[in-house]
Amino acid sequence: MSRLPPVIMDNGTGYTKLGFAGNNIPSFVFPTVIATRDSAGTGNTGSSIPSKPSHLSGNIASKRGIEDLDFFIGNEALANSKTYGLHYPIRHGQIDNWDQMERFWEQSIFKYLRCEPEDHYFLLTEPPLNAPENREQTAEIMFESFNIQGLYIAVQAVLALAASWTSNKVSGQVLTGTVVDSGDGVTHVIPVAEGYVVGSSIKHIPIAGRDITSFVQQLHRERNETSIPPEDSLKVAERIKEQYSYVCQDIVKEFKKYDQEPDKNFEKYQGVHSVTGQPYEIDVGFERFLGPEIFFNPEIASSDFLTPLPEVVDNVIQSCPIDVRRGLYKNIVLSGGSTMFKDFSKRLQRDIKRTVDVRVKRSETLSGGTLKATPIEVNVISHKKQRYAVWFGGSLLGSTPKFYEYCHTKAEYEEHGPSICRHNHVFGSMG
Repeated sequence: MSRLPPVIMDNGTGYTKLGFAGNNIPSFVFPTVIATRDSAGTGNTGSSIPSKPSHLSGNIASKRGIEDLDFFIGNEALANSKTYGLHYPIRHGQIDNWDQMERFWEQSIFKYLRCEPEDHYFLLTEPPLNAPENREQTAEIMFESFNIQGLYIAVQAVLALAASWTSNKVSGQVLTGTVVDSGDGVTHVIPVAEGYVVGSSIKHIPIAGRDITSFVQQLHRERNETSIPPEDSLKVAERIKEQYSYVCQDIVKEFKKYDQEPDKNFEKYQGVHSVTGQPYEIDVGFERFLGPEIFFNPEIASSDFLTPLPEVVDNVIQSCPIDVRRGLYKNIVLSGGSTMFKDFSKRLQRDIKRTVDVRVKRSETLSGGTLKATPIEVNVISHKKQRYAVWFGGSLLGSTPKFYEYCHTKAEYEEHGPSICRHNHVFGSMG
């Protein structure tokens, strides 16, 4: 009997990516948000898991009352935000409210993917350093409520590395590298050696897509951009960030360029007022390069966090075991929507290379010229699958025959309980 393809679910802070293994892009991408009647939405945060597996909707209805099935997820949730309460079940990559997450998964499976969960294996993603308790809770909901066939919970960074195999720069299936994963809510720098995450060296950076949007919005306010309707200001800032922004190589030269040739560099953004339907137009200028610049000069946006991204990446690699450092510099992989800015990879590579070269030179000088160091290769890899790298990596792994061997099955779960998910095999033997 031929198996149905595994379901790949990548639930991020900002967006959820859903689809089946073997596909190039997710079938659905929508915001990770749920809209409930407020009384229902603010319920307990523990998981309400039925005692015996059966069809989910019947369970939830009998356990919580029919009104609890009255909820929306994704774009539908945002559309109903005036009459329903909005909740974001994931914060900074971690599941914050299990009750809402269970319902979110329910609609993801039945309404979007329209599949019978008991016919499929599932691959879910988790952030680095996720607590084992969270993995157990996920397994409990997936096996008890949805009665799935098998489960694999993969670390997002390892999947992003797998996705980079599509790049011409990566030869073969390399599972050593540094992943710079920047989405909507948080940016992680994660070193991976032979498929295993070097947990002690991971760094979180409190700058991501949402912060760039807020910074662009702030620039508009400071410029007294009166033509933007207040209720649309966040949406306009987001559109400008996505459509016009890029990373410049030198901020001072860029300012000069705009001053000397404004006609060539300024853009016009045309929008329509969401309430009155009236068209309006605004000039898009310095914010085109100042938005993404906060990764490289964070002080222009806030005084709380001041370390530039290239320096963070370098510190992360330097804190790893010495024998893997060359491999980590050679394979710096980008992942997530906030790494999609034009020339982002060039600037990151140049800045890291400068730091590394200075260090190598200094060590040569300190040795009195007797030591000749081999230059360190710094490679920042940008590829076509970058935006949905984690999901695509999951799709690649889910379509290999080995995948089923590494999954925890329903039978194992019933025999040993949720603790089986505390440990997951790494696809190290794939290389």
